Amino acid sequence: MALKKHHKWMIGSFSSLVIIFMIVSSILFYSIYVKQEYNYNSLNDKIAELQADTQTKINILTGNIMQTTESLSLTQENLQQTQLDLESNQQELDLLKASAGEDFSGIIEEAIKGVVTIQTNSAQGTGFIISSEGYVITNAHVLADDQGHLATGIRIITSDQTPVGAEFIGYDGELDVALLKVEGDYHQLELGNSDDTQIGEKVIAIGNPLGLQFSVTEGIISAKERPGANGISAYFQTDAALNPGNSGGPLINKQGKIIGINNFKISTGENLGFALESNYLKNIINQISQEQLNQTLIN
Repeated sequence: MALKKHHKWMIGSFSSLVIIFMIVSSILFYSIYVKQEYNYNSLNDKIAELQADTQTKINILTGNIMQTTESLSLTQENLQQTQLDLESNQQELDLLKASAGEDFSGIIEEAIKGVVTIQTNSAQGTGFIISSEGYVITNAHVLADDQGHLATGIRIITSDQTPVGAEFIGYDGELDVALLKVEGDYHQLELGNSDDTQIGEKVIAIGNPLGLQFSVTEGIISAKERPGANGISAYFQTDAALNPGNSGGPLINKQGKIIGINNFKISTGENLGFALESNYLKNIINQISQEQLNQTLIN
């Protein structure tokens, strides 16, 4: 049966609508695709830009950290150098003080409190206290009789003229050093570092020359590391007057520290006294105290 004219027109219209719909849909889908592609590419560009910016900031931060580390390292080096400069300046200041024309009056008043007179049945000498517990250092020959044996009747007279008995602890014959002990609490003297002592530095010697108790003489360090009769180059040469009775007394610097123990003089010359340097003295006293007391007296 043939289609009527209006049926053909309806079918044609419907087909046209379908075709138009398909075309519009295609255009719409394509537009959506293009837009998504654009958004995707735009997002990728933004991500790439963000990554590049982040990397740039990371690089800048890393550079700043490295620069800060270098600055801290340089600051540390500067601080260390400043500390060294301060120590050097302090040493120079100490040396200037040591060579200045100031007198020892302030030091002597304190130092004499730690100096003692040592008497035996055959001789008299000097010693000094190196521990508040009453340990006393002197020359070994001060405690020897005419036959070279340990003298009897050892007695110590303190700076306030109080006589006290003394206990013999030990000695070293090679360096001529002896250690004694008295009961009671006493003013101790401090050993200095003899390696820091300079030739020309002013010093004082405290002792009992010819029985004149607690006499003080002043001089300078004339030389270092002079050899003694034992052949050991361990002695300061000083022009501070030393006489019989000074043996065993302290040689004291401007800082009030003991840098030596007065040991002997050359009688045929003028002002040629010798003192065992304090670093040797410290070592031998600790050796004696370790052997006899099982302890270290001087740190």
